[in-house]
Amino acid sequence: MNIEFSNLRQAEQIVDELMELKNKIEQRLNLATAIDGKCVTLNNNTVMRICFLTGLSLKGPRDMKAVETIVLSKTSQRMVPSFFTKNDLGKIYSPLLKLRYADNGVNWEEQAALSRIVAYEILCGRDYLMSGNHMDECLMTQYGSRRKALGIPRLNIAIGTYDGEMEATLDLNGREVNNTQILIAGSTGSGKTNLLALLVSRMRQQSIDSNYPVRFLLFDYKGEFSDPQNEAWLTHMEVDRTAILDPMQHPLPFSPFRDFTGCNITEVNLYSTEMAAALTALDNTKISANMANRLSEAIMDAYRQTGYRPFDFKRLLTCYQARQKDAEKMDSISSVLSQIVRSNIFATQDEASIVDGCYIVKLDSFPKDGVLAKAIVYFLVSKLNTVYEQLPPQAMTEECVELRHFTIIDEAHYMLGFDNRPLRNLISVGRNKGMSIILATQSMDSYRSKYFDFYTNAQYPLIMKQQTINDSVLRDLYGLNAREMQELRQDIASLGKGELLIKNQDAYLLGIGKKWKKIMVTRVI
Repeated sequence: MNIEFSNLRQAEQIVDELMELKNKIEQRLNLATAIDGKCVTLNNNTVMRICFLTGLSLKGPRDMKAVETIVLSKTSQRMVPSFFTKNDLGKIYSPLLKLRYADNGVNWEEQAALSRIVAYEILCGRDYLMSGNHMDECLMTQYGSRRKALGIPRLNIAIGTYDGEMEATLDLNGREVNNTQILIAGSTGSGKTNLLALLVSRMRQQSIDSNYPVRFLLFDYKGEFSDPQNEAWLTHMEVDRTAILDPMQHPLPFSPFRDFTGCNITEVNLYSTEMAAALTALDNTKISANMANRLSEAIMDAYRQTGYRPFDFKRLLTCYQARQKDAEKMDSISSVLSQIVRSNIFATQDEASIVDGCYIVKLDSFPKDGVLAKAIVYFLVSKLNTVYEQLPPQAMTEECVELRHFTIIDEAHYMLGFDNRPLRNLISVGRNKGMSIILATQSMDSYRSKYFDFYTNAQYPLIMKQQTINDSVLRDLYGLNAREMQELRQDIASLGKGELLIKNQDAYLLGIGKKWKKIMVTRVI
């Protein structure tokens, strides 16, 4: 029976333990010409895999006392699933481990024991590579001509099959692709959640071992991805439970406000006006022009008090109330700010990088259309905009472009009913920084917004089974005559769980044949 390599924990501080070898390998590789004008930087998974393979190749007895002394990650940091599946090497790990530990009576179903053994082999491989000329010999056999794999990964991801069982793919980063925005519409039970998990898993698995891993921020309105019963879903997405942020339990590790230290006062004024407009839009009640103006001035007051550094909502509430004639009066804006202050959903300063990690924000404890859920999504998307404005344009090769990050909003219609400027910027401006989105709703009608043309800016509108769909929406997407409209409506009505319709781009441009194709989506969860 094969060993099950799933949900294994890393050894405590193993990344630090491998740092000297990592630097040594990079120096050796960079003696040759750099890839795409960029020096090679190995990610930690690649270094650990090199060491693991090297350790397994070494014959001789294993020191079980040393194995038992290995301390596993105190934060339960897991090894990503692709560590064992990359290049189909999983087939050799199981027999090699059983061969090396044949006389040690190992229970291979015990995860803690298996985790320590994997760590032991990695450390043995490290020690071997750090001695003599072993590193150069190993790189020639293990690494060799695969150096180019560290470049930008080609993300032409398989999501299922067309009628006739031909593979269906989405090209996410080819040079000829206009953008990577994905719109999904499907009613409850249509298979949206599986499709989201599939898209994320494919992007992660095909990029995680490169120098250009795709990261993501997923807003989990229904709590499915953060449910402990669905922990196996996380392994498909190459993350563990440390990726889950629950603002009901702990403040999100990000400050929602920008740092304007050393910036022009005009920039702060513009930002204050925009932020005031956002905060007033979070509540469904009507806000007067005087109240909006007072809020904008309060934001400026808060910045002046902090020397134009970020502040918290408590300070903003105090500044706002100070500008009221009656500081005790609870108007609509005071109510919104008070809710955010009481909930303590944001940190007072950034404690993590929103773009250098993968995060799943648990939102199912909040009313979906309430102030707090909207505030969390709005301000984190705004934070992404701030970060990406400071990044250089995405890298590219003759074949493809770099994708850095995906923002994924399920139940997105709650964020489309007002002038959501950060979301618009993310869609229209972020593409040249490798920043993209996946929006999912129950109906394509949700993307008909007076504030922004979501259809024009979406490379892939994906239609799943829906209760109703507006004819004008279908015309916008496909440009149909009456006969085609009737046929398309019938095809949508006949969709089963896990099936979707996608635009047939060739037929659409040539005006020949069906302008849509059906895909049976691969099931991963």
